[in-house]
Amino acid sequence: MKQLDDSKAVVLFSGGQDSTTLLGIALKAHAWVMALSFNYGQRHKIELHIARELIKQFRQRFPDVQLLHVILPLDIFHRLGGNALVDIKHKIETNKETGLPTTFVPGRNIIFAIVGAIVAYQQNAKHLYLGVSAIDYSGYPDCRPDTMDLLNQTLRCGMDADLVFHTPLLNLSKAQEWELADKLGIFDIVEQSQTCYRGERPGCGECPACKLRQKGYEDFKAGKI
Repeated sequence: MKQLDDSKAVVLFSGGQDSTTLLGIALKAHAWVMALSFNYGQRHKIELHIARELIKQFRQRFPDVQLLHVILPLDIFHRLGGNALVDIKHKIETNKETGLPTTFVPGRNIIFAIVGAIVAYQQNAKHLYLGVSAIDYSGYPDCRPDTMDLLNQTLRCGMDADLVFHTPLLNLSKAQEWELADKLGIFDIVEQSQTCYRGERPGCGECPACKLRQKGYEDFKAGKI
């Protein structure tokens, strides 16, 4: 089995609350970190601009860490369409048949994890950080613990490398994430992250992502952790 560098990590980084908090965790733990973003035709493409700006702040906050930022194009989701996250013809609402938000992109997190694992392998990085949450999330099945565990096993076997998935936000509520950001000393950076699926700043306040973020923020401020 290929032994990867324990000091290096790849972080899936969208510029949203989860991945921004995640990046802070990785920067505290590793000397070399690559923040990996994807341009997949998302309607809230403003998150890529925000991601670039947040990286600048992280570099100032963590000057001793070598922080790289790479944006990869993945147009398969845009080409396939069929959901509100990449196709403006679909309304952002709850699908009555599945109970999932229409922003659900089947297999998105799985594809992201696979590409992230490939990049980690090529960069000789042992650690791959994913910002999935099984607590405060919108019901996406690819955010569940069993999905991540099985995927990590598959990739370790398929690439014959000691790659390790990290999902530190998996069992945290959004309020607990805000608390964690505060403890990490990056609360002000996370506040600037992009969450709104409609690409609005500071947020539409109506899409599932905005509602989860706002409730978590209010709960944190009220001490309801």
